[in-house]
Amino acid sequence: MKKENDSKVTEFVLLGLSSSWELQLFLFLIFLFLYMAIVLGNLLIVVTVRADACLLQSPMYYFLGHLSFIDLCLSCVTVPKMLGDFLRQGKMISYSGCLAQIYFLHFLGASEMFLLTVMAYDRYVAICNPLHYLTVMNRQLCFLLVFACWCGGFIHSITQVALVMQLPFCGPNELDNFYCDVPQVIKLACMDTYVVEVLMVSNSGLLSLVCFLVLLFSYAVILITLRTRFRQGQSKALSTCASHITVVSLIFVPCVFIYLRPFCSFSVDKVFSIFYTVITPMLNPFIYTLRNADMKTAMKKEPKACVILLPC
Repeated sequence: MKKENDSKVTEFVLLGLSSSWELQLFLFLIFLFLYMAIVLGNLLIVVTVRADACLLQSPMYYFLGHLSFIDLCLSCVTVPKMLGDFLRQGKMISYSGCLAQIYFLHFLGASEMFLLTVMAYDRYVAICNPLHYLTVMNRQLCFLLVFACWCGGFIHSITQVALVMQLPFCGPNELDNFYCDVPQVIKLACMDTYVVEVLMVSNSGLLSLVCFLVLLFSYAVILITLRTRFRQGQSKALSTCASHITVVSLIFVPCVFIYLRPFCSFSVDKVFSIFYTVITPMLNPFIYTLRNADMKTAMKKEPKACVILLPC
């Protein structure tokens, strides 16, 4: 353990997913494959949406393009470091590197939560008010909503980093995870962290819970509307809502589990962390867009004359 003036910790040791060298090599191959799927899948969607003017003019695909970009960046925050650590015995990360991971993890994670909430509103307008959909979800509003998501993520992440930077670290420096995050880091502080953990719950925990409840309420309203008012095209809209709810659950359930219960940790935390940082970014392209007929068509042809995309 390196210290500065024998008092300040300057790096942390990541315990990772396993201490077995053979198992680490096996995990390296598995996560390398998953990471390649994340990069290729999300990059394909970003490029396709940007290249096809028809898709780019549709609010739903405009938001999906941003979602794939966030997933692509989010995976780059933790997975490359994890892959490198699988091939070495000493898994170290500097104090500044740890703060950087926390910042980008929460910046991108919170931005994605806000974006998913915006996408639920987009689906609500498309299904419950289809005649005015393109008027309500105009280009300017879509841009402002995405900008607000990024700003919300920035404010949230700065708050998380500020919580950690004020803490003194002078003792143990082992983090029982494969990346740096607030719940594990603050437990190593050389002070009573009760207030900090409460602040963490009120920030990350409540953010995850409130967004999750808002999303569930939004989709409940959509499903009730579909059942009582519409018959034609109902199966397509139900399929869209079901896929969105699947993604929402995969993202928010791990976040609520990790951030809404301070003062304790469980071995299953690493499993939830993998879902949040690896599995969900990999599944998003398949659940949201690669199974969509409009996206498949756009991938097979050069951008041509655009026909207005109807909300689906």
